[in-house]
This record gives sequence, C-alpha cells and structure tokens, in this order.
Amino acid sequence: MNLTTTTPFPALLPIFPNPWQTKSSKQIYKNPWINLKEDQVVTPAGTAGIYSVVDTRIATAVVALDENNNVYLVGQYRYPTNHYSWEVVEGGSEGTQGALETAKRELAEEAGLVADKWQQLGAEFHLSNCFSSEIGFVFLAQGLSAVPANPDDTEALALIRIPLEEALQRVQSGEIKDALSIIALWRTREFLRI
Repeated sequence: MNLTTTTPFPALLPIFPNPWQTKSSKQIYKNPWINLKEDQVVTPAGTAGIYSVVDTRIATAVVALDENNNVYLVGQYRYPTNHYSWEVVEGGSEGTQGALETAKRELAEEAGLVADKWQQLGAEFHLSNCFSSEIGFVFLAQGLSAVPANPDDTEALALIRIPLEEALQRVQSGEIKDALSIIALWRTREFLRI
C-alpha cells in the first residue's frame, strides 16, 4: 500500500482496518502499577508471532502555574533511567479514578497545592504505543493555594518554582527529558499563546 499523497492530511479517524489478529492472550506479570501480557498474534504480513503489551493506569501531568506565570517542578530520582529528573507534577490513577481526580490528588500530594481553576489541555495522548497501552492527560492548574504535601513513601521529592519560559528553555536544552513534562509544558505554551 502506497501512502504517499499530495492531498491534505486525512482526518484522524480509524480509516484503516486493524491488520493484526489476536489468537490468544495470557498474563505474564502483574503488580499494582502494570500488567504485562503476551499475545499470540498473526502479524500484518500473515505470519505467526507474539506481541507483548504493558497495560498501565491513566497518567496525568499537571502544570501548576501561579499568577506570575511561574511553574512548579518536582525533582526526583527516576530508577528506570538511573538519573535525576525535573518534571511537572505527575502521577497515575488509582482504582477507578478519572484523569482530573488523579491530577488533583497528585498536585496536593507532590506539591502541597490545590487549585481553584482547572483546564484540560488537549485530548488524551499515547505515551509509548509500540509496547504500552498507557494514555496521558495534561491539565493546567491555576489559582493555587498551599496544603500539606503527602508524597508516597517511594518518592523523595524536591520542589522548585521557576518562570514558565525558563522551564520551556530547559526543555529545549534537554535538561527536562520527561515526555509527560515536555508535552505538558508545550501544550501550556500553546494554550497561553506565549
């Protein structure tokens, strides 16, 4: 199939049928954060194979912005990548928690903040759709007030407040590497038209 075209980009609808066939699925591993399954499949080329998928909770990113356009960043050591990371407030849902409820909980737990005004920035996005079903949501939180922080026992967090423009520069320089944070900060920039 030749997808080269000179016409405008087609509407982002499921215009092609799913070429994968799932024959069976089994759980390989599960913990409170992820579920790893292995599917026996028929590939788009018609050959038998396996496809491993990591199912996760909803992921949220919160850009907590004060009245002077300063953003709160959370610093923490990230075990999988073996480095310290500066990020917007982030977290995964618990149980049947929705995205906004998750974002509000994480803002209070990690940053010790609550917000009077919430705005979802854009639609859901897929964080690594080649092996994971994880979907993410970005929220802008404004009208901030302090509350006691209550991070998880797996989190040793630092909190800084810097101008949004500086955070965007840190994205451009590569100092901020976290995908959720990059998406969140750029969506905020576009929403505010700065």
